[in-house]
Amino acid sequence: MIVLFGLAGTGKGTQAKALSEFFGWRTFSVGQVIRDTGKYDNTTNQGGLIPDDDVIKLMTEQIEKATAEGFNIILDGYPRTEYQAQWLMNHMKDDISGAIILEVPKDELYERLELRGREDDKSKDAIDRRWEIFEQNITPIIKLFEQNNIPVKKVDGVGAVETVTERLITVVKALDPTATAQLDDVNGEEIEKSYGE
Repeated sequence: MIVLFGLAGTGKGTQAKALSEFFGWRTFSVGQVIRDTGKYDNTTNQGGLIPDDDVIKLMTEQIEKATAEGFNIILDGYPRTEYQAQWLMNHMKDDISGAIILEVPKDELYERLELRGREDDKSKDAIDRRWEIFEQNITPIIKLFEQNNIPVKKVDGVGAVETVTERLITVVKALDPTATAQLDDVNGEEIEKSYGE
């Protein structure tokens, strides 16, 4: 299991999908898993947060199902809180090969999110706030991973989508020597050119 972290605009969702296709793994985005249930639409639409225990339950169900089917897993943006990370350490630590932080400078994020054009991305103040929240959340999570001897690697998220994917493939192979390619190479035409997540 590989955990992939990154702010909106880093291309995290696109890269998680590319990695899952390359290695033949399953990817689970906590946001997508929550949306797929349809149970929390009112909460999320109003900007509310889903209780940690509910998020843990939903993600654990997906992880256990995929594992039972023999798939390795990429967790896209999960855990999101220290509480969720502690639960993961207590119950699935031995299954985690490592974590990767996809890094993109703030100025680059401004440009990407402005191009994306979503209403909640138009304000630099809003983007700055997201950055602050991400930093506040990620710091204790990474510390917890390192305390549990789980390697954490940083990967430069700037450049062509395929170039970033190649960087990530190299790091994933280093973290998980059992990772084998299901594709011969990264086909740029098949990778969505998006920095949405």
